[in-house]
Amino acid sequence: MQNHPVVASHPQPSRLPHLMAPAAGRPKRVFLYSHDTFGLGHLRRNLAIARRLLADRGTFSVLLLTGSPVAEIWDMPPGLEVQPLPPVVKTGAERYEAREPGKLFGMVKGYREALILKLVLRDRPDIFLVDHAPAGMNGELLSTLALIRQELPKTRVVLGLRDILDSPGAVRALWAEQNIHALLETAYDAILVYGSLSLFDVAAGYGLNAKTAARLLYCGHVVAPVASRAVDPCWDSSRTASRPVVLVTAGGGGDGFALMQAYLHALPPADMTSFYSVIVTGPLMPSAERDMLERLAQGRDDVELVAYTTNLVPSLKAASLVVSMAGYNTTAELIALRQSAILVPRAAPRAEQLLRARQLAALGLVRMVEPDHDLVERLAALVPEALLAPPASNWAQLDLGGADRVAEILAVPELNGVAVA
Repeated sequence: MQNHPVVASHPQPSRLPHLMAPAAGRPKRVFLYSHDTFGLGHLRRNLAIARRLLADRGTFSVLLLTGSPVAEIWDMPPGLEVQPLPPVVKTGAERYEAREPGKLFGMVKGYREALILKLVLRDRPDIFLVDHAPAGMNGELLSTLALIRQELPKTRVVLGLRDILDSPGAVRALWAEQNIHALLETAYDAILVYGSLSLFDVAAGYGLNAKTAARLLYCGHVVAPVASRAVDPCWDSSRTASRPVVLVTAGGGGDGFALMQAYLHALPPADMTSFYSVIVTGPLMPSAERDMLERLAQGRDDVELVAYTTNLVPSLKAASLVVSMAGYNTTAELIALRQSAILVPRAAPRAEQLLRARQLAALGLVRMVEPDHDLVERLAALVPEALLAPPASNWAQLDLGGADRVAEILAVPELNGVAVA
């Protein structure tokens, strides 16, 4: 990873053409592919993009292909079509299993692959926007990408990458093993980076050749819009007694138990705390782990456990402090809200959360706990400190216009010589 001066990163004028009015006739058909094998990050990012695309009424129609097991309970943008994919779960780096007990992974993958092919042939989308995984989950998109190149020459294929995928060395090794560089060069018309060049140079970090690097477009971070109408936070406000609220969240909650357990152990006795704690366990936390947290919080009038919320932003905004892991969406929302936060990144199976937390801590925007530190001890010290500290002031260093820029890019027929619509 190369370091660059920290400045707000926006596309240069020479790289972003004047917007053209949508062509008369039908809206552009956009497929959003979101493999969703762990957590909520991919689903939430794609929903933010879908919401922005559909806000331009008559410009786009959008179908979301998602493997998220909780998509049916999520708030969907009006007009969005959703096609569920049979869910799988990541069990390690590039290892997956069927989420439903008794199902064979190979059969689930084969069905997903066939379903995606069928839908692409049926709708012949103008744009196929792939989130994160160039070949799809375990290579499930390879046949679709080949079909598009062979049979659907008018369909433009675009890859969307979050700001950091993993450590540069790990990404280079994986992409070499899976021949991703050749796939990027032959199957994709453009690559959108949902981040800023000032924070991470994708071309240099991941070893892209000059031809592929020329099709990189930095969009800025994708952030879900804050609702214009007032939305109550997820906790019972009558219980807070005007105390500051510390909100603890770990996205879907599939791997959030260690953070939440450590947080509860870090709290002083209830009669000695001056703040109120709200722990959002997440819809993917195993019930046995949630039961253990319930037992730890039992009898405390300063702690509230919330199973999940489909709209976390109002709660992030209303809290005095957020203690969170360092997933893409939550950190981008914290930055957009200029919220005081303590990040506790996971270090495995990918290093992306750790790298992201270190970057933001180096900018003075958040506090963080390194994985090798005693988590209980560090949280016990950092939470009171962060509640008393003045807010950060250098938020403008990061570009948060990603969703708008994706919509702009997909609305024009050409971008720097690369046809994307």
